[in-house]
Amino acid sequence: MDEQAIVARQLTKRFGDFVAVDHIDFEVHRGEIFGFLGPNGSGKTTTIRMMLGLLPPTDGEVEVLGIPVAEGSAAIRPRVGYMAQRFSLYNDLSVMQNLRFYGRAYGLSNDRLKERLEQAVSMAGLSGQEHSRTGDLSGGWRQRLALSAAILHRPELLFLDEPTAGVDPISRREFWDLLYSLVAEGVTVFVTTHYMDEAEHCHRLAFIQRGHLIAMGPPEQIKHEVMPENLLEIEPDNAAKAVEVLRAAADSGDLLVDEVEMYGSVVHIVAPDVGSIRDDIVETLRDGGVEAGNMSLVEPSLEDVFIASMRQNTPSPPSKGEVQNI
Repeated sequence: MDEQAIVARQLTKRFGDFVAVDHIDFEVHRGEIFGFLGPNGSGKTTTIRMMLGLLPPTDGEVEVLGIPVAEGSAAIRPRVGYMAQRFSLYNDLSVMQNLRFYGRAYGLSNDRLKERLEQAVSMAGLSGQEHSRTGDLSGGWRQRLALSAAILHRPELLFLDEPTAGVDPISRREFWDLLYSLVAEGVTVFVTTHYMDEAEHCHRLAFIQRGHLIAMGPPEQIKHEVMPENLLEIEPDNAAKAVEVLRAAADSGDLLVDEVEMYGSVVHIVAPDVGSIRDDIVETLRDGGVEAGNMSLVEPSLEDVFIASMRQNTPSPPSKGEVQNI
């Protein structure tokens, strides 16, 4: 069996003059959870649609389950599942009516359909609510139901486009427990997400920015490559003002720091040998009317690394009189 579930080579999609996906290369191994991360408009959904054969690439090629999508999308679709960014089931139908509709669309019937429906209801945790109106379910339960519908036909590869957007933390955790159980059974998962705690649990990640892949690998490897040094975490008495003061000092060249980000009541500061400029940071903050509070060197989180990657790869604004191509 081919060890790669997906192979993309120079995959590109243009809409007129706009390049949504720009000559990207990546592979997804069978049996892994592959996270695809990027800001809104970075090309994530466009990439998924090309892999599903719903959108033809402008250039390049992609193979899914060993089949070139350009030649065999009809043969691929029965072997994959897709859960769209927006809730894709029918709110006016009951839980069982939705599952039965999708099961028949996947070609299931008779005893096989009955068995899969029972398994889907059990997996979604909706036993006893088979006749409940889908629109009356909470967001978390509807997402579990949508996942159950997407895997009724036992796909080898599952595409999930921001499946837990807007779902509470407990429901997100339960949803990911379901994904782990699927991967344990050999299913490959390609998932986009904005939640860094979810991304931490992917086997490998790819960061996409403005249609370009800017980092790829296991989470720990990406952390080491993008931010090999520790960062300084401070607990100022006014985090918002501390960020304002430090960024102003950095912009003026009075303080040599690369990144300043606020995370709740704490502030993360990234700089070469950041530990050596603690006194400068304290003095800068004090001059700005802020007390630095506790300070400690910490390992960067995936969120730190993601934000740093996005900023490092954001083009500078065009100078006056310069024409910028979109």
